[in-house]
Amino acid sequence: MSFDDIIDRRGTHCVKWDGMEGLYGVSPDDGIAMWVADMDFRPPQCVQDALQAVLDHGVYGYFGDDSKYRAAIGWWMKERHGWEIRPEWIFTTHGLVNGTSMCIDAFTKEGDGVVLFTPVYHAFAKVIRASKRDLVECEMPVEDGTYVLDIAAWDAQMKGHETMLVFCSPHNPGGRVWTREELEAVADFAKRHDLIIVSDEIHHDLLMPGQKHTPMALIDGIEDRLVMMTATTKTFNIAGSHAGNVIIPDETLRATFGARMMAMGISPNSFGLFMATAAYSPEGAAWVDELCAYLAENARIFDEGINAIPGLRSMPLQSTYLSWVNFEGTGMTREEFTKRVEQGAKIVANHGPTFGKGGESMLRFNIAAPRSVIEDAVKRLQSAFADLQ
Repeated sequence: MSFDDIIDRRGTHCVKWDGMEGLYGVSPDDGIAMWVADMDFRPPQCVQDALQAVLDHGVYGYFGDDSKYRAAIGWWMKERHGWEIRPEWIFTTHGLVNGTSMCIDAFTKEGDGVVLFTPVYHAFAKVIRASKRDLVECEMPVEDGTYVLDIAAWDAQMKGHETMLVFCSPHNPGGRVWTREELEAVADFAKRHDLIIVSDEIHHDLLMPGQKHTPMALIDGIEDRLVMMTATTKTFNIAGSHAGNVIIPDETLRATFGARMMAMGISPNSFGLFMATAAYSPEGAAWVDELCAYLAENARIFDEGINAIPGLRSMPLQSTYLSWVNFEGTGMTREEFTKRVEQGAKIVANHGPTFGKGGESMLRFNIAAPRSVIEDAVKRLQSAFADLQ
């Protein structure tokens, strides 16, 4: 398999390609889908082989004995992130949006404030509002072209009804890899305001060269208020498996969460468990290393092309494959620059305002596609904004 291979995903129930025309008016026949955060690559062969073995057996009964699955998760966290976990800490939810929702359900009540550092992944706000919690948006400032924390301002913003922080690490959008010092500052903020920290670390494997992710679980003094969330789904492009891990070291928090899981009758599908067990392996690790190198070159090409357009600026990626582009310098309205991207370049990207405060002048572009697609996207965008050059 080569990451350069063009795989036609149209007509395969792929929301990214089959949903773009209905939502954005851009046909998949001549448009480029750069919105939904999945990759246009096949997963590593070990995942394909694991699924094929299940298909060859041909009996799809209830899954039992998940010891190898739990061991694979433990191996990956220790090997790739220096974090030792115990099998009993692991819960499996239907992806991490479901995991976030379950945390809100288990650890907060209606009317509680749930804090987000915005702009941030749009699904968080959706589940917070749907759960009838108060969404507390703490807008991140930009310094030297990237997001930073403004803890002092956020301390002043707290009203006392906040009970949870949903923290995105690495950050989506923007691709920030937080330093240990920044994580310690977030931990102190949570302790001062007595917040449960739900740390969504789904992008922790997708690092640009020279970057190192520190799990929030390695920060001292917060185990009694920490819920970790990880998944194979972004790393290995198996989002359709809808299997995410909520990992809780603290026994009291674990009992509370486990009771809600039991009350709601939640259990994972077997295909997701087979795929994750295969992915979290030396073969999977080698594939991820190749993937990250490929994504880094895609990011270089995309950033150079975008930043050559007067008025456009992409935030330097430290992690993820989601390029966050600022159009403020064009002087255009959001409607105008969005129209140029969608109707001129025929590219669908995520609209910045859906990520909350601070996203008004932004679009998010998914660059996890074959190199030729990224090169084509750059040419289209340069043409759509040619009058600025």
